[in-house]
This record gives sequence, C-alpha cells and structure tokens, in this order.
Amino acid sequence: MTAPTRTDVDVLIAGGGLNGPTLALALAGAGLSVAVADARPADDRAARDFDGRAYALALASTRLLRALGLWDELAPLSQPILQVKASQGRAGDGAGPFFLHFDSAEIEEGPVGWMLEDRFLYGALLAAMQDRVRHLPGIAVTGQEPGAAGITATLSDGSQITARVLIGADGRGSGVAERAGIVRRGWDYGQTALVASVDHDLPHDGIAHQYFMATGPLAILPLPGNRSNIVWSETHANARAIAALDDDGFLDVLRPRFGDFMGAIQLAGPRFSYPLSLSLAERYAAPRVALVGDASHGVHPIAGQGLNLGLRDVAALAEVLTDASRRGEDIGAIDVLQRYQTWRRFDATSLALGMDTVNRLFASDNALISAGRGLGMGLVSAIAPLRRRFMRQAAGLSLDPMPRLLSGQPL
Repeated sequence: MTAPTRTDVDVLIAGGGLNGPTLALALAGAGLSVAVADARPADDRAARDFDGRAYALALASTRLLRALGLWDELAPLSQPILQVKASQGRAGDGAGPFFLHFDSAEIEEGPVGWMLEDRFLYGALLAAMQDRVRHLPGIAVTGQEPGAAGITATLSDGSQITARVLIGADGRGSGVAERAGIVRRGWDYGQTALVASVDHDLPHDGIAHQYFMATGPLAILPLPGNRSNIVWSETHANARAIAALDDDGFLDVLRPRFGDFMGAIQLAGPRFSYPLSLSLAERYAAPRVALVGDASHGVHPIAGQGLNLGLRDVAALAEVLTDASRRGEDIGAIDVLQRYQTWRRFDATSLALGMDTVNRLFASDNALISAGRGLGMGLVSAIAPLRRRFMRQAAGLSLDPMPRLLSGQPL
C-alpha cells in the first residue's frame, strides 16, 4: 500500500464559500502559504447568469475588500444602500405609524452598505486565488490530527496536507469543529427564509425596507436597476406551502406583503429556501484549529449581518496570525489562537443574541407589546445621536479594537 501524497503549507482552510477564500487572500498577501480545500466544484457558483443570491455588505466589509484589491472592480456591480426603513407591518396593511429611518447622508463615511450579488463576489475571490492560493476544488477535509508542530489533514482524495494551523470555514455543520471536539449550542427559530429577487416598475431609490410581521420579517433590499432582493421569513409550515407554489402562486402570496409602492412586481430569477436557526460554537479555537464565519456562529438574517460577521472574523484572525508570524511565534499555538477567540467571541455572540432578541420581540402579536415596539422604533429614529450610533454599528464602524483590514489598511 502506497503512502498518501503529502504537502506542507502554513495555513489550510477547510471551506471555499466566501469567508475561506477571503481569509486565504489576506494571509497570502501577508506572505503565508495557504491552501483552500473547497468541497464544491470550482464552477458550482461561478455561473454568469443572475440567480438572485445577494449580500448586504457593510461599509467595513467593503473596506476589507478594497484592502485586498477587489473592491474597485466590484463597486460598479453593486448597489449602495442609501437609506434603511424598518417598520412593523402586517400583510395588506403596509407600514406601521412608527418606523425607524436611517439616512446614510447623516454619517460622513458614506453609505452604510452595498448590495452585491453572490456570483460577482465569489467570482472575484475565485479569480484572485488563482495565482496566490492553492485552491483545491471538489476536495473536502475528512480528517485531522493535531501535533506539537502542526496539524495533518486528510483530504477526500486520499492525500494529506500538513499545516501549522487548520481553519474551519466549513459552515454550521463544520466537520473541523466536530473533530476538534468543539460543542455547538443553539435552537431552531421555527421559521424558514424564502429568498428571491423581483423586478418592479418603479425605482427603489437605494432604500432597504424591513417589515416585521408576526410570522417573521420581510426584507426588501435594493439591487442595481429596478430590481430588489427579498428575504422573507415564515413559519416552517407556511414556508413549505408557499415554496410548493408555482411562480404565479408565489407572487400572489408575496404581493400583499410586498405592497404596491414600487408598482407591479415579477420574479427575476429562481427561488430558494432554508430553515433558520441560531448556532453558536462554545469555542473558536482548539489546538491547531480556529473557526470563522458560520462554523463559529450561525445567526438570524434579520439584519443581513451573517456575512459581515464572518468577515469581521476573517479580518481579526488574519491580523492575529500575520502579527504572530512576524514576531516569529508559532501561528498554530493555542495561546495565539486564543487571542483571536478573545477578540471575536464577545462581539459575535452579542450580535447573534441581539438579533435573536429582536426576532422574538417582533414575533409577538400582543397589542401592548406591538405598541411598545412601535414607540421604541420611533424614539430611536427621532433621537439623532442614537440614530447615528445605530447606523455606525450597522456599517461595522463601532468595533473596538478595529481590525486593520476593516479600516481599509493593509496587514
């Protein structure tokens, strides 16, 4: 029996979604050798056709992409979010009398975020990795064995890679975390997100809308042109019934919730659905292992912060590993990785539980609670310093300390 093929790198990243490649590019740019084991084929998400999948990138996230040399090509493909309007709403009733209104003109840094399609962001990351990162498409990490000087990972093709540190960027069901003995806590929200994009007759003016309804929130997010992305949460039962409808039936249910403020709407691409839950890793670090993104925290999409939260992890971990390497430290040593955990765990957990609280609060149909929610939103909207504070938090500008990449600075 022949021995498995074996290679060595500084960092092996399990997971080729968005966080993994972004971290790989940051580390490679700082002089570390990096490999990305990507379980999906390279062309699985590199399709050129519009499919409706998009992300709300916070201002700080775009600064990270600029620091990596990617944002200049992505900015013309994106849609700035100029305003955010959030309100209680009920199907057919429209917005409530009190609502939260953020206008990006109130902060000097510019728009709080940008909407960008998955195909463009992933395509840019894939192209950038070609010359800088060892990308292994269609290959998964299936085993790992930490040692005193490194960690040996077994891959699905039978080969092995020895690295100084293994990064789990492999999602909520992270095999890296499970094999490292990292326990996850969380719960099901009893909701499923229905995701699609729609064309509409009237312009959206760069305004993102969030309606809170008893069955779940509905986000209407602006895309380039007269097009918007929707993230619509319903109970599991309702979502299953709606997802089973044909396109015309789906639109018949959506229209009363969407309203007619942007004129007639039509589907602009395929529909997706996925169950919603909270999932938090009890640790972000183990011997020779660190977790980023959904592998460490899976959150409710209520504020569109899932990817941004992952990119905060990426920026912090890249800085910790780079600085440790420059000081001559072992980048896979547990004390180095715990610096990252200390930096990120409180922020990520606080944001995740905050979104959980908001979702639970707005899920109640009690009239008194509803009145209190409305007054609270109106109060935040009416007090300028408080309003600007929330805007800066949404833009990712309130982190302390702020990772260099999120400030647009090189590592």
